[in-house]
Amino acid sequence: MSSTKVAVITGTNSNLGLNIAYRLIEKSNPEDKLTIVVTSRTLPRARECIDLIKKFVNTLDRPGSVDYDYLLVDFTNMVSILDAYYSLSNRYDHINYFFVNAAQGVYSGIDWFAAVKEVFSNPLEAVTNPTYKIQRVGVKSKDGMGLVFQANVFGPYYLIQKILPLLQAGQATIVWVSSIMSAPKYLSLQDMQLLKSDVSYEGSKRLVDLLHSASYKDQKKLGIRQYLTHPGIFTSLSFFQYLNVFTYYGMLFLFYVARWIGSSWHNIEGYKAANAPVYVATMANPNFEMEQMKYGSATYRDGLEYIKTDEVDTSGAEDVYQYIKDLKVEWDEKLKDQIKQTRLPL
Repeated sequence: MSSTKVAVITGTNSNLGLNIAYRLIEKSNPEDKLTIVVTSRTLPRARECIDLIKKFVNTLDRPGSVDYDYLLVDFTNMVSILDAYYSLSNRYDHINYFFVNAAQGVYSGIDWFAAVKEVFSNPLEAVTNPTYKIQRVGVKSKDGMGLVFQANVFGPYYLIQKILPLLQAGQATIVWVSSIMSAPKYLSLQDMQLLKSDVSYEGSKRLVDLLHSASYKDQKKLGIRQYLTHPGIFTSLSFFQYLNVFTYYGMLFLFYVARWIGSSWHNIEGYKAANAPVYVATMANPNFEMEQMKYGSATYRDGLEYIKTDEVDTSGAEDVYQYIKDLKVEWDEKLKDQIKQTRLPL
């Protein structure tokens, strides 16, 4: 039987976001009418994403229609998030999939001396857990919060909380996209907003791990499934500005070497990186799949993809959850009767 499904994908204009859309269209019931809601901070980029997804759909033999919509939202702007909530509530009566693919960093470059040293001393570690990416410290959003904290953690969480009735109506699956680099060492519970951290991106992904671990049971009570995933390691468009043609292909070569010598996490392609997020959304059996686990996109030496699960160190999860819930109450009060209109015709 066919039905109408609505999927919201944050960060759709990234390599991973686009491939989540592609794989979701492939893996969904082909008879279903599927609406892909593209999110972006700008209208031209939203249009570009929709055009790319349309081209992909044209290559498929899919009897069910695929419709397209867009949501202009900046997760570093709370008024923009509030407007996104109003827009979704006015346009839909249910949402079936919500992918939290927020991945903003405050990078300022590469420490090339450290990069060369790491590559020659331990090439596998250099392309798995690099320490040579330079991140700015203390960057705040216009809302006065840690920018990376707001973009990757609190902003998406706040929007999810506002649209819970839609998610509940759709018996939705929420998919948080974390990172392979989300170890406990990247986060201090005395610095929840990551303002003192020089690894704020990794710290934000640790927060995602803990927030999911503490909140998925609350979502389950509402009939909403929530999963934690990570895409492994792949070519990300966001860091290209710091590479030239030689360093880019050098990085790519090392990725293939790492996979050949045994790394399961070097997926390299965005399509393979999107495997785990779409798997938990479309194929995971809620009677058997464990929501407390972290589902990673992995590949064998020959590039054959599979799903690999890991346990999450949940130390501090309740503290993180309480902090973020308290912050939501604070922003509910601040945002009373505020809305910014960002919707324009396609």
